[in-house]
This record gives sequence, C-alpha cells and structure tokens, in this order.
Amino acid sequence: MSAIEPAVLAPEAARRSPGRRALRRFLRHRMAVVSAVVLLLIVLAAVFARQIAGHDPNTTDLFATRSGPSGDHWLGTDATGRDVLARLLFSGRVSLGVGVAAALLAVVVGTVVGSLSGLLGGWVDQTAMRLADVFMSFPSLVVMVVIAGVIGPSVTAMVIAIGLFQWPQCGRLVRGVTLAVREQEYVQAARAAGAGPLWLIRRHIVPAALPPVSVVATLAVAQAIGLEATMSFLGLGVQPPAASWGNMLTDAQSLTVISTMPWLWLPPGLAVAATVLAVNFIGDGLRDAVDPRHT
Repeated sequence: MSAIEPAVLAPEAARRSPGRRALRRFLRHRMAVVSAVVLLLIVLAAVFARQIAGHDPNTTDLFATRSGPSGDHWLGTDATGRDVLARLLFSGRVSLGVGVAAALLAVVVGTVVGSLSGLLGGWVDQTAMRLADVFMSFPSLVVMVVIAGVIGPSVTAMVIAIGLFQWPQCGRLVRGVTLAVREQEYVQAARAAGAGPLWLIRRHIVPAALPPVSVVATLAVAQAIGLEATMSFLGLGVQPPAASWGNMLTDAQSLTVISTMPWLWLPPGLAVAATVLAVNFIGDGLRDAVDPRHT
C-alpha cells in the first residue's frame, strides 16, 4: 500500500463513522428534518418573544377587550385586553421549559435507577422494577390532579410530578442496556480491577445507553408539554398572570368563544399540537438514526 492510500481512505473512513451514518439516517427521515426546523422556529420565537411581539404579555387594555386581529394586535386581544400574540410567544418559554425540565428529571432518575438495577441485580433490581410497575400502574394525570389539590398548583410541583411519572420508561430501557453491557469483557475487566458501580455507570453504561435514551427523552418532552397544557387548562398548572399554552386554552371552555372568537383559543391549540407533533417526529427520526439495522 502506497503512502497516498491512507490519506485517500481517511476521508472515506470519516464518512463511514457511526456519527456520520446516524446523521445520514436522520436526514433521510424528511418529517424529522422538517419537524426539527419547525421546533427551532418555535424555540427562537419564544426566545425573542419581546422583540417579535412588541407588547408586554401582562399589559391590559379595558377599552380593547376581545378585539379581533388588527394591525396593532396581530392575533387580537383577550378578555382583559392583553395582546394574544405576546402571551402566545411568552407562553412558549413556560411550556417548553416545563417539558424539557420534566423530561430531564425523568431521564436522570430513570438512568440512575435503571443502571443501578441492571448492574447490581438481586434485591436492588427487584425493588426498582416493582417500584417502576407501581408508578406505571397509576394514571399519571389523576395523580397529578390529586397532588395539585393537596399541595397547591405550581410549576415546580408540576415538573416534579410529571418527571416522576415518566422515569419508568427510561429506567426499563437503561436496565436492558446495562444487562447487555455488564457482560462485555471490558466491563468484566474493569470490575475485576476494582471499579465501582458509579465509575462503571459514568464510563461505560451511560455512553452505551445515550442513543436510545435520547429517543425516549424527546418523547418525554412531548408528553410533558401535553400534560402541562392539560393541567393548566384545568387550572391546576401554571397560574395567572403567568401565561402558558394550557391556561390560554381555558377560554375554549365557552361555546361562544369557540364559535365567535377563534383567535383566543386557536393559536395556543395549534402551538401545542405543532410542538408535540414536531418533537414526536424528531423522536422517530432519532430512533431510525440510532438503529443499526437501518443503513
């Protein structure tokens, strides 16, 4: 082999790296790519809400209540004269923040519990899996309503409740990965050399579980956004005057509003639907990207 051949083969090897192959598989999923662009636009709209809206979301105008879309208020105003577009954009910060925070909590708890369960086995494994069964057996929405009724509605309580009821899916997935990884020779050698469970989790199990966990995390974000909207719609989530897509939908409880004032409920409803669908399609794309059976 000549000296030129390795240099020629190096770019080809880079193109065939696992990361490149995963990216290529993701880009083949057209809906995932479109959804990523849509989600990016939604995030940017929430980040630059003040510059885009041009109104404060909590400023009231009693002389312009429930007015339709106009040049001054592109999406009209609500029952107290607040600009609907401003509230919609600022609501994105709250709804997206709750979704990401709850999903992050679920992933952290699930990763820790699942890895320890699979690595230690025995009574630790049995206890963790039975605990997961208990969490999965209860309807999460009903339990969150009860929690909000007992301790009062708040964003923090909602994030914790959603995260704690989503961890079993991630925990079971990480446990399965751990059971496979712990039998590998390099893990057995590390254990024989005296490596502890936390070191093994940090150096071997978490990197192996990261691709499938990223898929679960995206789906958890979508579920958390939907649950936040439901809780806020019921008046048990984000409390006024703070705005979220869910509590903006409370206006849809009136048939008069639904039929004659669509600008009050249609924008937040579309925002929730678009965000949840985008995150779900991105999750599908990531699932195809990390699946080695897809070439």
